[in-house]
Amino acid sequence: MMFGKKKNPNAIDIDGFDFLDNSVEVARLWVESEGPATCLIQPDKLAEPEMFGLLMVDTIRHGARAYSQCYGMSEEEALERIWKGVDMEREHNTTGLDTIQDFDPDE
Repeated sequence: MMFGKKKNPNAIDIDGFDFLDNSVEVARLWVESEGPATCLIQPDKLAEPEMFGLLMVDTIRHGARAYSQCYGMSEEEALERIWKGVDMEREHNTTGLDTIQDFDPDE
């Protein structure tokens, strides 16, 4: 799938993806060049924390396919390397967590 022209060169263009019309956004992820990640999570859109875990596994599988297509490696190799990164981070967190905005269920 090719992505169209972007309004913001650092954003993924989702214009034209009408299948998102009945969807809700639950997370946004950014990384700085050789810097920390920023993750914004909307927890009230998923009923249970386990659902977030299921979503992350689906995201990892989609990531493996994207890496495969972008870099010419097999999906299996990409998936193995992504899981390696997950395991590395679970064993030793490379960054702390700074809360930039507390969740307010009334907003």
